[in-house]
Amino acid sequence: MSELAKVDDYMTTTLIIFSPDENIHTAAKILLDKRISGAPVVDEAGRLVGVLSKKDCLQVVYNASYHKDWGGRVDEYMSRDVRTIDTGTDIIAVADLFVESSYRRFPVMNNGEMIGQISRQDILRALYDSA
Repeated sequence: MSELAKVDDYMTTTLIIFSPDENIHTAAKILLDKRISGAPVVDEAGRLVGVLSKKDCLQVVYNASYHKDWGGRVDEYMSRDVRTIDTGTDIIAVADLFVESSYRRFPVMNNGEMIGQISRQDILRALYDSA
């Protein structure tokens, strides 16, 4: 392979995005219905403020089944410590990050603005294409 593929070549740019004040029940249902493992959470100014994953939603389901408390907002359950990838990062560097972490996706940023998301599946496809 002459030049390494970049994250930009394989990232998804059409995303399901949640707002921090969105109903957690609605958000969890969207994750299930769309069969996605998580989605970015963006505030009114368009800034990435977190990620909501199915793992985060487990707490919601637990509360509903055990405590009979089904409700709340996305920002009460989302992960706030979000690892991001810069646009232009090569696929091998991102593959290393996936191997070293438990994350299933990383938001892709360009000058502080989220422009897409890269997943394990995207990286696997990129590596397969380059083999």
